[in-house]
Amino acid sequence: MINPYWNKGFFEFFGLLLTRVGNWISGDPSTLASDEIQLLVLTAVAISSALVGSFLVLRRMTMLANSLSHTILLGIVGAYLLCGQAVSTEGFSLHILLVAALITGLLTTLLTQLLTHLMRVQEDASIGLVFNTLFALGILLVTLFTRNVHLGVEAIMGNVDALHFDDLKLIFSVCLLTFGVVLAFFKQFCLVAFDSTYARTLGLSPVFYTYLLMVLVSATSIGAFRAVGVLLFLAFLVGPVLTARLLTHRLPTLIFLASIFGSLSALIGVALSRHLFSVYGLALSTSGLVVAVIGFFYLLAILFAPRQGILVLAVKKILWKRELASDHQQQVET
Repeated sequence: MINPYWNKGFFEFFGLLLTRVGNWISGDPSTLASDEIQLLVLTAVAISSALVGSFLVLRRMTMLANSLSHTILLGIVGAYLLCGQAVSTEGFSLHILLVAALITGLLTTLLTQLLTHLMRVQEDASIGLVFNTLFALGILLVTLFTRNVHLGVEAIMGNVDALHFDDLKLIFSVCLLTFGVVLAFFKQFCLVAFDSTYARTLGLSPVFYTYLLMVLVSATSIGAFRAVGVLLFLAFLVGPVLTARLLTHRLPTLIFLASIFGSLSALIGVALSRHLFSVYGLALSTSGLVVAVIGFFYLLAILFAPRQGILVLAVKKILWKRELASDHQQQVET
């Protein structure tokens, strides 16, 4: 099927997208185009990442999540080597990938906890040691055994242009799983994130919910690796959440805004990628453009956030000084 977005500019992309959405609502059974699959996959990645990333940021566990998102490569390669034909480079079995992700995620978290609590190694040092060791082992296995199937390129950097409908089903399944677990254990996650000591007095186990959160991160990274790879996944986990954190202090609003920022970044990134290729012939990484947009939103929030923005605080400071000077002048005159 010819891609209807071919040779469309930035604003033409949005116009055509709205037209096609209207047609779908009216009952037109049009097949999803490649750009639409990319948009839906990246949006689902953004929403799932916002759900787990909000708790990661609040619990200051982003470095552990970064470690896990990289070491998951070892699980993917291990699944390919162990299962052979059951795992293909075009469409990985959901069950095999989830099992591989869970095993690798739990292994990463367990090794980090062992080094921290038993060996008395600093947490950041233990994360760095486990992260580099397992990630290096994954790279080594990719180089030795999968160079002919391009597994390494897709797992590390992602390949949005190679996405198909099976990838959409995978990430939507992961997104629904993440949403269901977060919804079911929302109060427990909140208690552990804000006051783990009080959570223990209520009989909750912070360790259990840490591992559960890491399981969700593992599942989300599996859904995301074909689109954004293991290197850019952390930006989806952290970037929109940090942007939303500058705008609100309420957790439900934080998750909602992070999902919105991530989804908008996906929409703008896909449209910008199509525009640059159609108008200028630049075949740039779509996932890279999405991450750049995420960074741009964070920069805007740093500058213009109503309470914490740099420019807003600077203007308030100037106005405060002028008010002080005016009060002082009135006192002198009286």
